[in-house]
Amino acid sequence: MIKLVIFDLDGTLLNTIADLAESTNYALAQHGFPTHPTTAYNFFVGNGINKLFERALPEGEKTEENILRIRQSFLNYYSQHNRDRSTPYAGIPELLKALQQKGIRLAVASNKYHEATRELIAHYFPETSFVEVLGQREGIAPKPDPTIVFDILATAGVQAEETLFVGDSGVDMQTAKNAKVCACGVTWGFRPRHELEGFQPEFIVEEAAEIRGIVGE
Repeated sequence: MIKLVIFDLDGTLLNTIADLAESTNYALAQHGFPTHPTTAYNFFVGNGINKLFERALPEGEKTEENILRIRQSFLNYYSQHNRDRSTPYAGIPELLKALQQKGIRLAVASNKYHEATRELIAHYFPETSFVEVLGQREGIAPKPDPTIVFDILATAGVQAEETLFVGDSGVDMQTAKNAKVCACGVTWGFRPRHELEGFQPEFIVEEAAEIRGIVGE
């Protein structure tokens, strides 16, 4: 029986790609680097912001110094513009409400930096009570390392076999496998279905409402 559902944030609960792309392009342009179309960012994001900047920088420029320069410019801009065009995916607010009413505990595990993760969740889902909301934290390895899931399980007091992990990418599916929790891939996010299928999750859904059925099984 599922007692806890852990959600990824970007590409799962919220469509944040336009604001991430604009903010990264702003930072790149500030330092004289070429920018990218928004669609390219579907494959740049997912492994934390430093990896995002590494992927966005040109070949030969992917140095630690450049990553840190882009990071600072990005953070300054994104903190002011992270809600310009981001929006919950269809059916997500209704899903969270239904699961909460059913007594299912809810949590968020994201590779977005921690402060922005908590800010966006508080802004877009103020009526949802999450047992824990964690982004990427200093000194903690990002997903697919399972530490973030283990931390949530400890806070919630729930066992791995009672947990469903929901995400839109191979990173999320691998995280679930590493943590030995049930995996559910969603097709409305940033990555294609075949990426999810490659990790053989227990479930793949095309609409948010389908998750209610999984939890009810």
